[in-house]
Amino acid sequence: MPTDSSPTARALRAIEILRIRPGVTADELAAALGVTERAARRYVEILREAGIPVESTRGRHGGYRLGRGTSLPPVVFTEHEALGLVMAVLDGQPAAAEVDDLVGAALSKVIRALPENVGRQAAALREHASAAPDRYSARPDPSLTSALVAAIAARRRVLITYRSESGNEWEAEVDPWAVVVRHGRWYLLCHSHRADAIRTYRVDRVRTVRRTARGFDPPDGLDPVAAVEENLGTGWEFPTRVVFDAPPAEVAPWIRPPMGRLEPSGDGCVLVGSTSNPSMYAQEWLASVPFPFRVDGGQELRAAVATLAARFAAALTDRP
Repeated sequence: MPTDSSPTARALRAIEILRIRPGVTADELAAALGVTERAARRYVEILREAGIPVESTRGRHGGYRLGRGTSLPPVVFTEHEALGLVMAVLDGQPAAAEVDDLVGAALSKVIRALPENVGRQAAALREHASAAPDRYSARPDPSLTSALVAAIAARRRVLITYRSESGNEWEAEVDPWAVVVRHGRWYLLCHSHRADAIRTYRVDRVRTVRRTARGFDPPDGLDPVAAVEENLGTGWEFPTRVVFDAPPAEVAPWIRPPMGRLEPSGDGCVLVGSTSNPSMYAQEWLASVPFPFRVDGGQELRAAVATLAARFAAALTDRP
């Protein structure tokens, strides 16, 4: 079975390098292929013997390039690349195993375009590998996502219509800084002029996107992933404040960024944040922290913890 280190795979890789890096030198080609310079020159000769015109220029600025007018397939996959692509698609979109799924239909076209041997293995992987759906994932509308990404690239402010988990709907003018995919959910990191603050919106809850003529500049040194992680625990409708009887260094590994900000407090620490779903906060997040705690703020969270505690207490009640 050919691998990425096989002569065929390296020849395909050489074509790709020549396509995207015209003028590549023999030593650069060798480094990219993981072979000696002599072997790299031999791969160039193999391509020429196969009828692919590869021109070479001597001198200080010399190198290899594909001949003018060379017609090649638009995409060339090695077996490992093709199988890795199918695995990544199934991992991120389990429904892609079905041909009537939007992504599944696109994957079918890619597999049909592959060389017979590689395509056969990719098709077998897709047919016989199963992926369990992530119940927390949410797929946004591709056209709306594309509109947001285009506005980010053009640095243009947008007017969005957004619907919250509770069903409330509003319009907001935002500076779209980045789109971040996190644990199967897509988030828009932005500055909301409606709230005059940084906000993280679920892209699957965005109903409309309209680009405006106003530009913006994102913050210098912006780390979108870190900013989303930090921002997910702020700005929600229900405030939370939880006190732990343990030092921050011990509690911190159990705290997810969306839960809020952990601060020292006496001999322990306090977690300050907010949530839109107190029941989930109590059942899935707080219940997993193995330290004594006290809900010191947030009536909604206190009620959710009380409900959870009563449910667990009832599970230990002896029944006749």
